[in-house]
Amino acid sequence: MQLLTKMRGDGAALPPSPSKKAAAMAWLGGFVTIALLVCLSNGLSLALVLGSFGASCVLVFGFPDAPFSQPRNVVMGHVLSSLIGLVCMQWFGPQWWSVAIAVGTAIAVMMLTRTVHPPAGSNPVIVFLGNPSWSFLLFPTLIGAVVIVLVALVYNNLSREARWPKYW
Repeated sequence: MQLLTKMRGDGAALPPSPSKKAAAMAWLGGFVTIALLVCLSNGLSLALVLGSFGASCVLVFGFPDAPFSQPRNVVMGHVLSSLIGLVCMQWFGPQWWSVAIAVGTAIAVMMLTRTVHPPAGSNPVIVFLGNPSWSFLLFPTLIGAVVIVLVALVYNNLSREARWPKYW
């Protein structure tokens, strides 16, 4: 019964709605970043796009001051999570439990290294779905995450009063 009571939540109010300008600016940041990644991918014939990068854009452009949105979190969260996915795939193979180990381990490692980036938690799943080679760690993971940070660095500092990042 106590569990059901807890599931009702605290009844807290919804967070405030963002301004239309803030939503439009976040939209533009996400658009520019994904467009650039796709164009670079096509032009260079390299994989630079991950599904999790769309969620990274939500954070770095919609909530740039959040700890999860800082450059170290974006880059290291993606790299560590992809690395863990690749290692678990290599060591254990494509088993239901090995992808679960990979995701759980990625969460713990990001927490322990202070590099939590929630979108990166999906990278081990992406690895298990696509079974990529080790080059996946460089293209798209590292280079794509760095492009996101570089665009966010310029965009967030041009479009906002506040500085970005809060820390490296």
